[in-house]
Amino acid sequence: MDGPILALFVLSTFVGGIVSGLAGFAMGLVVSGVWLHILTPAQTAALIVGYGLLVQSYSIWKLRHALSLRTLAPFIGGGVVGVPVGAALLSHISPAMIRDGVGGLLIIYSSYFLIRPHVHTVRPSLPADIGIGFLNGILGGMTGLAGPVITVWCQLRGFRRDEQRAIFQPVILAAFAITAVSLTINGTVTTDLLRIYLYGLPALGAGLWVGLKLYGHLNELTFRKVVLVLLMVSGLVLLFG
Repeated sequence: MDGPILALFVLSTFVGGIVSGLAGFAMGLVVSGVWLHILTPAQTAALIVGYGLLVQSYSIWKLRHALSLRTLAPFIGGGVVGVPVGAALLSHISPAMIRDGVGGLLIIYSSYFLIRPHVHTVRPSLPADIGIGFLNGILGGMTGLAGPVITVWCQLRGFRRDEQRAIFQPVILAAFAITAVSLTINGTVTTDLLRIYLYGLPALGAGLWVGLKLYGHLNELTFRKVVLVLLMVSGLVLLFG
């Protein structure tokens, strides 16, 4: 990378770190718009996963007081099965059709609840949690987005902000770990890519620190609005990205 390109990469990584620290997801949405112009799609995916493993791990550690393995298990179990199923379905179902359908639903959902602030929570159910984890895994395996479905479900369950992040961030981390193994096996991770990865680490760390500081000043309502806006952006990316 020459100077201007490297500066653009570092700046976008910093902004992505802020978003991830603030909301707990959506770093890939922020950085991919820039990275895809200066890196290959495979490199972009690998860097998002590589940075995501660090960001999610650190954020989960910061929120460890809210973690509940009993609550997490159905979502992660369903997701572990769903990710390879989603990847396998790529050869049988049009990914564009899936992206358009999910993107439209995310836009409708986020628009509705941004206008109508009160949410009627759904009743807890073990089969439903497993099913949501499975669907979230399928979407992640097909599109690379491992967060929208589980994030929507956490909101509908009425979890508070720390509880939400203590669920959807470990689920996203598990999906990233599975993807990282796949990318390493297929040869996407190279020495050049590792060098680029190291260039962005300081900016990522600084952005994550800023994002977590901002998160500490958010109340429940503001956090919910931030998540809804990012879900809307997710939907727009799926439809028009």
